[in-house]
Amino acid sequence: MELLTGFIDIVLHLDAHLLALVQEYGVWVYAILFAIIFSETGLVFAPFLPGDSLLFVIGALCGMGSLELQVAMPLLILAAFMGDNTNYWVGRLLGLRLLNHPNQRLIKHEHLEKTHAFYEKHGGKTIIFARFLPIIRTFAPFVAGIGTMNYRLYLMFSIAGGVAWIGSLILAGYFFGNIPIIKDNLTLMILVIIFISLVPAISEFIRHRRQRA
Repeated sequence: MELLTGFIDIVLHLDAHLLALVQEYGVWVYAILFAIIFSETGLVFAPFLPGDSLLFVIGALCGMGSLELQVAMPLLILAAFMGDNTNYWVGRLLGLRLLNHPNQRLIKHEHLEKTHAFYEKHGGKTIIFARFLPIIRTFAPFVAGIGTMNYRLYLMFSIAGGVAWIGSLILAGYFFGNIPIIKDNLTLMILVIIFISLVPAISEFIRHRRQRA
């Protein structure tokens, strides 16, 4: 319970925690951010890591001068690209063996089923759309790998999705994160970003409940 409370506090006060990391670790904070974005997109057992809200706060800190935009943005685009592609090849080379392992507890099958349904609806564009959807973006490349999606096609969507996701959220934070009304209510803004990113999942859940009823 204490661990969960601590995680929620970090998510809701990303600005304070990230600023503290910048002050404590200096330039090494870029390596920490790279590892977080890489893990959230590249490791199927780490979909709980902050993504959208973290990128917005990174942009806001860039606007304040605490981080360098010209360093953070290309570095995190690279992290998202490498994570996505690592996840794809893990799915392609080891996916079925991981899922069928008798002691497998880390990968939730319902997350895979939701991602597969998303693929069925949106096809290859899922790789781009999934970037903006928590949990789905972690499992989409893994499912693409299991399904042996054409790698050249996957690569094209992966690059486009990574640039769109990282670029749009960091720039949103950079240009809007330091507007007084947003800066003074950043926790509320983080909650709004989290809610907006979860809207498609909530809508899908409601749709399934109605269909069952």
